[in-house]
Amino acid sequence: MERHTYQTGLIGNCAFLAHINKDTNVDWLCWPRMDSSFIFGGLLDRKKGGTFSILPTGDFDSHQYYMENTNVLCTEISTHEGSYRVTDFAPRFLQYERFFKPLMLIRKVEPLEGSPRVRVKCTPTCDYGAAQLHPVRGSNHIEFAGCEDNIRLTTNIAVSYVFEEEYFVLNETKYLILTYGQPLEAALTSTAERFLRETITYWHTWIKHSSIAGYHQPYVIRAALALKIHQNEDTGAIIAASTTSLPEFPDSGRNWDYRYCWMRDSYYVITALNHIGHFEEMEKYFSYITDISFSDDFRYQPLYGITGKKDLVETILPHLDGYMGNQPVRIGNQAYEHIQNDIYGQVLISMLPLYTDHRFIFSERKDSDRWINLLLKKIERTIDEKDAGIWEFRNMANVHCYTNLFQWAGCNAAEKMARTIGNEELIERAVALKNRAAAHIESCYDPVRKVYTNAAGSQHLDASTLQLIMMNYLDPASEKARDHLAGLEKELKTPEGLFYRYRHSDDFGLPRTTFLVCAFWYVEALACVGRVEDAQREFSKLLQYSNHLLLFSEDVESATGSQWGNFPQAYSHVGLMNAAYRIAMKLDRPIFL
Repeated sequence: MERHTYQTGLIGNCAFLAHINKDTNVDWLCWPRMDSSFIFGGLLDRKKGGTFSILPTGDFDSHQYYMENTNVLCTEISTHEGSYRVTDFAPRFLQYERFFKPLMLIRKVEPLEGSPRVRVKCTPTCDYGAAQLHPVRGSNHIEFAGCEDNIRLTTNIAVSYVFEEEYFVLNETKYLILTYGQPLEAALTSTAERFLRETITYWHTWIKHSSIAGYHQPYVIRAALALKIHQNEDTGAIIAASTTSLPEFPDSGRNWDYRYCWMRDSYYVITALNHIGHFEEMEKYFSYITDISFSDDFRYQPLYGITGKKDLVETILPHLDGYMGNQPVRIGNQAYEHIQNDIYGQVLISMLPLYTDHRFIFSERKDSDRWINLLLKKIERTIDEKDAGIWEFRNMANVHCYTNLFQWAGCNAAEKMARTIGNEELIERAVALKNRAAAHIESCYDPVRKVYTNAAGSQHLDASTLQLIMMNYLDPASEKARDHLAGLEKELKTPEGLFYRYRHSDDFGLPRTTFLVCAFWYVEALACVGRVEDAQREFSKLLQYSNHLLLFSEDVESATGSQWGNFPQAYSHVGLMNAAYRIAMKLDRPIFL
């Protein structure tokens, strides 16, 4: 069976994300927000999803790559008539002491060899392909009306060629600027070139200011750049993925909408960015969490909308074909109704550096006592509950080991915060709760197999319990940690180095694909227990599961190495970054080779 990989690259500016296919088409773009309807959604329906392509006559070859250390994407097209390059980017740079990040996609089209004839096709849509937009021709632009706001394509290509989708000879550099709401009212060529230059400079500077160890740096740099643009800078929310309904494996029905802020995922993203010395994302996320915390009842939802919206009602769009015919296409996510009690601990851990790292001035944080007290109350009220767990089982509640681990770790973080602000009452409560969580964790231990199971009273193993080692609940140097790792390795690892989340049936039957972040957790756990050579070997194996741009999916089919699930998945890139960081620390690898 042929290996399936996603044929797109990702661009973005912390306001929106877009997928550019190797055939130059904008396969996915949601405006005005990352969780809005798509403007272009060819990923889910080639006909109803709209098109924005720059294609030649006849057959062609394609080569796609990023400008080094940026989120600027280049696609080179070669035909019998010649070749040309399309440079796609979302402008992002500092202007007037703020980051300029408009809802603007810029496409620079330049001839490289010969006299290629190309055709530009731009047919945006909205309401998930249900609404057709009416194009109106201007002198140097085409206006599309019918969405919440107008979309405008401004270009120095003859508007008639674009409006009527006619081929023309590309003999000089051309520009296409697509905007939402606010149209471009400036000189086209000089503006596009300035925005490109300043965007490249922004990304180069961001990477230069990253503390990335000398261990597989190109992969870590690409992962970091991808993670950065998954944060909506306006609110601080971090989304799990830019896409919806890409199946975990063909015909599985496991097609989910991941364009929301999972509090658990955000913890991992913040951790990975902290490891490379970027903290501004954590501070923005803190504001997002604070708004939710003080406006919510005693329970957090597992996920929220980008603006903190609570009701993310899951609906099916039957009019869309789905990715490669895989239905259903879902928007919204029923997991917002779930009870998942690990998230309180993860919120506390993700904010811990604000109170323990002296580069931050904790006294600037207002209401620290109130905020820590609020989180501890949430843990107190939920610590003995059964929940849906990290994998969001829809009809299988348990006392999950992973949940109690993060309650334990969260209370440990709360204790440290309370010591920093000098609140003895909070210290005592945090310690007492930590001990209660530890008792629940121990109820999951199987002394015969010398392994922790996924839940109290269960025989099933779960890759999430690798975190017992990584979070230092188990001393990594202990025999108990090594035995636990060996037990998981034996049951959940594939010969290719991939890792299943679990092997038992869930609400949808037996899982067929592996979850990529679990394999990176495995690598990290190997490094923790001192099996550093094994960790390096297994890490190297996993790098082959990227697409042509070093981007990783959510799931991988072990037999073929095929990418499945939403893409690119923040979780997977976080796993890569954290595993690389852990190995580099064990090797004492300096930043410079």
